Amino acid sequence: MDAPMKRYMRPGIVHFKAYPVESGDGPIIESLLKLAEDEFFSAIEVGWMKDPRVRSEARQILEQSHLEVCYATQPAMFSQKLSLNAFDPEARRRALNQVKNCIREADQLGARWVRLTAGKDPGPERREEAKDILVDSLLQICEFAREYGDPGLTLKIFDRSIDKESLIGHFSDARDVAERVRRHFPKFGLLADLSHFPLLGEDPAEAIPMIRECLVHVHIGNCYLKDRRHPVYGDLQPRFDFPDSEVTTDDVRRFFRLLLDLGFLNPQDRPVVSAEVRPLVAGERPELIVANAKRVMEEAWALA
Repeated sequence: MDAPMKRYMRPGIVHFKAYPVESGDGPIIESLLKLAEDEFFSAIEVGWMKDPRVRSEARQILEQSHLEVCYATQPAMFSQKLSLNAFDPEARRRALNQVKNCIREADQLGARWVRLTAGKDPGPERREEAKDILVDSLLQICEFAREYGDPGLTLKIFDRSIDKESLIGHFSDARDVAERVRRHFPKFGLLADLSHFPLLGEDPAEAIPMIRECLVHVHIGNCYLKDRRHPVYGDLQPRFDFPDSEVTTDDVRRFFRLLLDLGFLNPQDRPVVSAEVRPLVAGERPELIVANAKRVMEEAWALA
């Protein structure tokens, strides 16, 4: 593609994966500064920051950076095994309360977008019931978010059988849930991750058109499936070019081409397209993993 990448998208990075701060602690400020100073990125995705003083300092950095800020609820939700489609009312109440706290944090950080996630898939016998519960939870969250800046809310599509075992899940279910929520809250949308297609056994060329009207943002990442005994097996976001991994630069190129052909990548909206990668094995450094992702995105774009 001859036109500059940033004419068609806002390249982003998932902060809490690139650096070891997913737990809500650790070198949050130091790593956030490194990424905010990197002119390649137009967007950044942050997560749980337990210390309010850290959030305050992070807000100052983000305000000065001219970055589009997205906030992901996954670190808080996954670490506590919370589910927005829990059948038990008390378990669902806890999940809803945590998401509401995340939305408050997102507002403190100046985030314009908040990422949401479904809970575990209960199996085919109760899947439709779980989807009904999830839709109800999402409607409550959308209503609550209006009090905190009315950020754009996106539901991320995960795998169903390999790692996260999520209700959402396959793209047909994602479309069903999103369309039901969008009847009441048209801004609500979906986030598709390139690394999850191998985990789901779905083809982007078939799945993305299915959710095109609901698609808001995308992630670019990698996964490993060859050997179940391998320490990076599953949905762990290894770097691009990790030996025997699933997503190549050419896969990213084809994904960009598909998104261009469908009009998702365009000069009017310039959606967020974030790299979600992290160091996983001995000797891997966050700075090199980030540089790797930038090079892959640039090369894939140039060849799209």
